[in-house]
Amino acid sequence: MSILTPRNITFGFYAAGFGNIFGIWLFSVFYTNDLMSALYPQVFSTFGLLLIQVWGLAYLAVSRSYAQVPWLVAVFALEKLAYVITWLMWIGQHRSVLSDVYTQSPLTAAFYSGYGLIDLSFGVFFAAVALKSRRA
Repeated sequence: MSILTPRNITFGFYAAGFGNIFGIWLFSVFYTNDLMSALYPQVFSTFGLLLIQVWGLAYLAVSRSYAQVPWLVAVFALEKLAYVITWLMWIGQHRSVLSDVYTQSPLTAAFYSGYGLIDLSFGVFFAAVALKSRRA
């Protein structure tokens, strides 16, 4: 029996969507966390944060119709892969400053420490859903 039941898949899309929307509000402290943007402005500028929330809305929009749009779900997996790669690059170059960030802002440090792992999890989820939906 697969864990990818329709109910679990819908829940996964909700988790990804609400995670993007409310997670950005939380970690950016409603767009007032300047350190979050300063550490990686190419990805987490205010505009970048807004677009992450737009992706969240897209996940919610297909939460019940994912089976009809497997290629779009595959795009979601690729989008998550892009964030995993950029996280690995950032961690590789900035690991030494992370302890200073924990001192300045534990919330920001927690975000930078883990966002890539969360995106990896959702990327695997989206890839599995896309494959399952293509076969159905």
